Amino acid sequence: MQQASTSETHAANGNGAQPLPKRAIWALTFGSIGVVYGDIGTSPLYAFRVALLAAGGEHGIVTQAAVFGVLSLIFWALLIVVTTKYVLILLRADNNGEGGTLALTALAFTALGKRTPLVLALGILGASMFYGSTLITPALSVLSAIEGLNIATDAFKPYVLPLTVIILVGLFSVQSHGTAKVSTYFAPITTVWFFVIAVAGGVEIAAYPRVLVALNPMYGLNFLFTHGIVGLMTLGAVFLVVTGAEALYNDLGHFGRRPIQNAWLYLVLPALLLNYFGQGALVLSDPETIKNPFYLLFPEWALYPMVALATMATVIASQAVITGAYSITRQAMQLGLLPRMEVRHTSESQVGQIYMPRVNWLLLVGVLLLVFMFRSSSELASAYVLAVATTEWAAGLLGFIVIWKLWRWKFIWVVAVMAPLIFVDTAFVMASTLKLVSGAWLPVLVGMMLVTVMITWRRGTRLLAQKTRRVEVPFEPLIKSLEDKPPYIVPGTAVFLTADPDFAPTALLHNLKHNKVLHEHNVILTIVNHDIPRVSIENRVVMETMSDKFLHLALHFGFMERPNVPKALAIAQKQGWQFDIMSTSFFLSRRSLRTDDRSGMPQWQDQLFVYLAHNADDASSYFQLPTDRVVEIGAQVTV
Repeated sequence: MQQASTSETHAANGNGAQPLPKRAIWALTFGSIGVVYGDIGTSPLYAFRVALLAAGGEHGIVTQAAVFGVLSLIFWALLIVVTTKYVLILLRADNNGEGGTLALTALAFTALGKRTPLVLALGILGASMFYGSTLITPALSVLSAIEGLNIATDAFKPYVLPLTVIILVGLFSVQSHGTAKVSTYFAPITTVWFFVIAVAGGVEIAAYPRVLVALNPMYGLNFLFTHGIVGLMTLGAVFLVVTGAEALYNDLGHFGRRPIQNAWLYLVLPALLLNYFGQGALVLSDPETIKNPFYLLFPEWALYPMVALATMATVIASQAVITGAYSITRQAMQLGLLPRMEVRHTSESQVGQIYMPRVNWLLLVGVLLLVFMFRSSSELASAYVLAVATTEWAAGLLGFIVIWKLWRWKFIWVVAVMAPLIFVDTAFVMASTLKLVSGAWLPVLVGMMLVTVMITWRRGTRLLAQKTRRVEVPFEPLIKSLEDKPPYIVPGTAVFLTADPDFAPTALLHNLKHNKVLHEHNVILTIVNHDIPRVSIENRVVMETMSDKFLHLALHFGFMERPNVPKALAIAQKQGWQFDIMSTSFFLSRRSLRTDDRSGMPQWQDQLFVYLAHNADDASSYFQLPTDRVVEIGAQVTV
C-alpha cells in the first residue's frame, strides 16, 4: 500500500504543514486509485443489475420508468453520499491526519471533552458493522467477477464456485508476506479498469443518449413515491453503488485529503457514472441484457480479458478491506475495545502495513462460509447493504457532533448541512432492513456479536480494575516503608509494568513478599494510550523521580501505534536515564481469571470476558519486550 509520511499526509490534507509539490500530490492521487477505490470501483459488476431486478426486472419487465428511476437514484446517491458527505465534508474531519470510524469517534470525544456513552456506542456500532461488511466484500466482488464466465458458455457454471474459493484462499494466504510488492500493481490495474469501464459505458450512451435524462432527480423521486414497497426495496439495492465510500475516510491517513478528492472527482466518479448510464442504455435497447448488463457492454472477443481484469480488480478491492480490518482492529485494541492480539509489521518503511494472523484467518473462514451459503453475487448483494448503511449512518452522526462542537459551526448551519445527509443515510438504513430476511441478517449478526464482545471487554476490564484497586497498596507509603526498613538490595534494574502508577504493581509486591529482595534501580512503567493516531517522538517519554531507588516512566502512544517499549526506552536513555538492557529485568503480572457470581455482570458475560482475557496476546509480545529479560509472576483473580 502506498502511503504518505506524516508530514506529507498533513500537507496533502491541508493541515497547515508545508504544502507538497504538485508532482507529489498527483503521485499520491495515482496511488490512491488502487487502494482507496477498489471496492466502490467494482460495484458496477453487480449494483445496477441488482437494483433493476429489485425494481421489477426479475419478472422480465424492464420498463423505461424503472431504468430511469434506478439511474437517477444511483446518480444522486453518488453525488450526495459519496461526493458531498465523504469527499467534501468528512475528509476534512481528520484526527491528526487519520480517518475512519474510530478516528472520528476519538475526535468526537475531543470535541465533547469526555468519553460519552452515546459517542462510544456509535463508534462501537460503526466499527462492528464495518467488520460485517468486510466479510462480504471479498466474497461478493470475486464471485461477481468470475460469474462473467457464464456469459460465454454455461459450461463454466460448475467451476464458478471452486474458482472463487481458490482465489479467496490464495488471497488470504499471502497476507503474511505483506502488501508492499503486490500494491505496486494496484494503481495501474485499477486505473486501466476505470478507463475501460468508462469507454464501454460511453459507447452505449452515445448510441442511446436519451438515457441522460435520468440525471433529473424527479425520475428517482417519482419512482420511489409511486412504487410503494418496491420503491423502498429498490432504494436499498441502489445503496450498493456507494458501498466502499467508508474506505475514502479510512485511508485518509495513507494518502491525504487532496489526492483522494482528486482521484474521485477527475477519474472515479466520471468512470462510474459513464458505466452505470451505459448499462442503462444497453438494457433499454435490449431488455434481455438484464441477465448481466456489465459484461454484455463488451464485444464477445473482449469477454475473457474483461473477466481477467475484473478478477484482478476485485482482488484489489478485497485487499483494501482486509487491510482495513487489520487497521480498525488495532485502533479498537488501542482504545480498549478489544483484547490484545498479535500484530506483525510487514514493512520497515510503511508503519501502516500490518498483518494480524487471528483476524486474517477468522475473516477467511467467514468469507468462505458466505460463499457456500449464498453461492451467487445477487444473493450476497442482499446481505451486503444493511451493514454498510449502518456504518455510514454512524459516521454521519459522529460527523454532526464534530462539526458542531469541534469546528464550532452555528447549530443552525450544522443542521442545514448535515441533517439532509443523515436523513438520506437513515432512509438507506430503513430500506436495507427489508433485506433482513433474505440475507442481511448475517452481517448484522456478526456486527452484533462484535458489539457484545467490545462492550463485554470494556465493562470487564473496568470492573477488574475496580476490584484490583480495592486490594492495591498506595505507592507513596510503600516507598517510605522500604526506606525505613529496606529489604536485601540486589544489583541491576527492574521494570514493573502497571496501569496506575499511584499504586504498587502486583509483580513488585509479590517480588518483595516471596523473593524478599529489591533491585538497586526500579522503574514503574506506565503505557498511556491517547485518542489521537500518533504521538510525536518528543512527547513519547515522560520521566519522574519518585525516590533514589524508584523512577516513574510514562510512555505515550497513539491508537494507530503498536507500543514498542525497547525503542521508547532508548528515547528515555537519550534524555538522561541510565539504561542497560543486559542488566534489566521486566516484571509482569500474569493474572489467572475466574468468574464470580458477584461481579456485576451476567454469568455468560463473565465467562466471555474470561475467555477473551485467556486468549489475549501476552503483554511481553504485545509490548515487544525482549523474551530473555521477562519475568512473569502469576496471581489468581476473580471477576
